[in-house]
Amino acid sequence: MTGVREAITRAHHEEWARVVAALTRRFGDLDIAEEAAAEAFATAVERWPADGVPPNPGAWLTTTANRKAIDRIRRENKRDDKQKEARMVWDDPAVPSEPLGAVDDERLRLIFTCCHPALAMQTRVALTLRMVGGLTVPEIARAFLVHESTTGQRITRAKAKIKAARIPYRVPSAEDLPARVSGVLAVLFLVFNEGYLATGPGTDPVRHDLTAEAIRLTRLIRALLPEDGEVAGLLALMLLTEARRTARVSASGELVPLGEQDRGAWDAALVAEGHRLVRERLAAAATGVAPGRYQILAAINAVHTSARDVRDTDWSQVLALYDQLVRLDPSPIVALNRAIAVAELDGPEVALAAVDRLDDKLAGYHAYHATRADLLRRLGYGQKSRAAYDKAIELAGNTAEIAYLTRRRDQLG
Repeated sequence: MTGVREAITRAHHEEWARVVAALTRRFGDLDIAEEAAAEAFATAVERWPADGVPPNPGAWLTTTANRKAIDRIRRENKRDDKQKEARMVWDDPAVPSEPLGAVDDERLRLIFTCCHPALAMQTRVALTLRMVGGLTVPEIARAFLVHESTTGQRITRAKAKIKAARIPYRVPSAEDLPARVSGVLAVLFLVFNEGYLATGPGTDPVRHDLTAEAIRLTRLIRALLPEDGEVAGLLALMLLTEARRTARVSASGELVPLGEQDRGAWDAALVAEGHRLVRERLAAAATGVAPGRYQILAAINAVHTSARDVRDTDWSQVLALYDQLVRLDPSPIVALNRAIAVAELDGPEVALAAVDRLDDKLAGYHAYHATRADLLRRLGYGQKSRAAYDKAIELAGNTAEIAYLTRRRDQLG
């Protein structure tokens, strides 16, 4: 029984986006696609324990979901109208489904649909995590500190808007692609981050299916826009982050921070590819092309992954890159990460003063309290550090982080 449950979980991680994309392509309706996919997985939960896991779970789920979708259309007694509308909107021969002819991928079409600029950015993220990532509404709400009802409403309104506006299910034309890609990159970065530090009670510390899918889709976009610096920068950032995945959680399920990781366990091939992309972008910057946010973040990660030991980290270069990033993205999260570099160069007292200035903006963010706790510990303020650790533990949504923070708090005595 345990093996079947694991097979269903694995199938959900690996096949959800494929099933939803295939149904969206066929029926032209995100609601039908999502609900039929969910029903197919529910049917798998019922049948697979008795019938066994099928040889091709993805094909089984897609076939079952197609039947569920057809059944739903029949139940609504609007089959002809819906099929006519689907053919008109999605299969119009006058509108090529892949105008660029460069990449033929259903999931890439799905993500461009979910990330259409007619939708607000928060809505794009929520819809992409649901339709492409397969996260539940509670998981998405926890990831972005939003009420479940608000998240659910955003997703519902987004699907309704896509349907009403007849937003096409395709990769944009060559002329429209550059303007559309920045929004897609922002969503892919958030999807990657949610996979890299999955939230929610009982979740795996890392959702490798989400990180792998984000990387795969970013590679596809790079194939479409090989000269786009931010696409290359985001891909490099993801690769250098993913390279550390296996060293990031201990055998006991506890988070291992960067400074304590076994660097020999990092994926050397991913590190090398990420460094190569960063060097390419640095060469472009030397010609007068200013780097964007993702390129700077990738360069910061390249500095970290170039050091053989945490003591060899070039913190002055890290801080200089964060100073550059702050000018592009003066967000409190960037300021918090910059303060960590300040602590290494100017000491924890200077860094703590910078962190405390962020209290009104980051009071609900667990990493803010975790950073304060560590700085207070280094300054010898044990009681204040314990209180900050308590708050970080309360707000953290990842089991690996909670285990790490709990151990650090308990070490205070």
